[in-house]
Amino acid sequence: MQFIDQSCISVRAGRGGDGIVAFRREKYVPAGGPSGGDGGKGGDVILQADRNLQTLLDFKFKKFISAEDGRRGGPNKCKGASGKDLILKVPCGTEIRDQITGIILGDLTSHDETLAVAFGGRAGLGNAHYLTNSNRAPEKFTEGKDGEEWLLHLELKLLAEVGIIGLPNAGKSTLMSVLSSARPKIADYPFTTLIPNLGVVRKPSGDGTVFADIPGLIEGAAAGVGLGHEFLRHIQRTKLLVHLVDASAPSPLQDIEIIEKELGAYGNDLLDKPRILVFNKKELLNQTQKQKLLDLAGSLSNQDLLFISAAMSEGLEELLKKVWEKLEM
Repeated sequence: MQFIDQSCISVRAGRGGDGIVAFRREKYVPAGGPSGGDGGKGGDVILQADRNLQTLLDFKFKKFISAEDGRRGGPNKCKGASGKDLILKVPCGTEIRDQITGIILGDLTSHDETLAVAFGGRAGLGNAHYLTNSNRAPEKFTEGKDGEEWLLHLELKLLAEVGIIGLPNAGKSTLMSVLSSARPKIADYPFTTLIPNLGVVRKPSGDGTVFADIPGLIEGAAAGVGLGHEFLRHIQRTKLLVHLVDASAPSPLQDIEIIEKELGAYGNDLLDKPRILVFNKKELLNQTQKQKLLDLAGSLSNQDLLFISAAMSEGLEELLKKVWEKLEM
């Protein structure tokens, strides 16, 4: 399945049905009057959040979407059928904007939450509606109105409490695989992860917490370099960031500064989020190297510092304990 997190679509609500002109012509109704029925209302276009969806793939090729039109009225004051509302399923975490103005119309974050994005046209009135004492045989009727039509921009921002960030090959996917049942692609080349991966990690209480493995950021990501810019939006909703650093890299401190710089450049208060700085691959360092790195990093950042080995499953209990503490603050 392709991961699509943005889509532009055109939605049109249904047109209202026309009213009609009709008169009763029955054998035992000598004074038959106007009997033209009203039309039916046009169908609305409604977006509904569905927790079973993870991508906007359904809208990749379906760009023009319209609801059902209302039916015209009938004789004997029969009202036309209203057009059926068109309900479009989107993933939880979908933000809807007007494509022209950029105004946010809604943000669907809960399962089954709905947003009407285009209202159906008003129904036309039949001539029976215009019967008065002074006009016993009206021939007036009205046509139905067109439904609303809008250009919308859909943007998916994954709903995860914890985001795992870092440079490529820091070990984010490996960490995700050992903490949860997620099985992301893992390899020893840059940009192994091309899409965000979600995994559920169980708390001691038994509740599940969603972690997101964000594709590797690189220097200049906030300006559109590499893959990071495409997925930085997905950490806007997170409550906590786990900044994973390859402790065996030539310059771990420089790697830390690159990510911090990109978070600040992207904005949206990402630097204000609580973060845990985690040095991965500790099995490749001796005790002296660990202490030196700890001292240097401590002077650089006021974040919590931890050493782990995702591949060896070492230090993970301490990491999760710190995560639960931060989430409860």
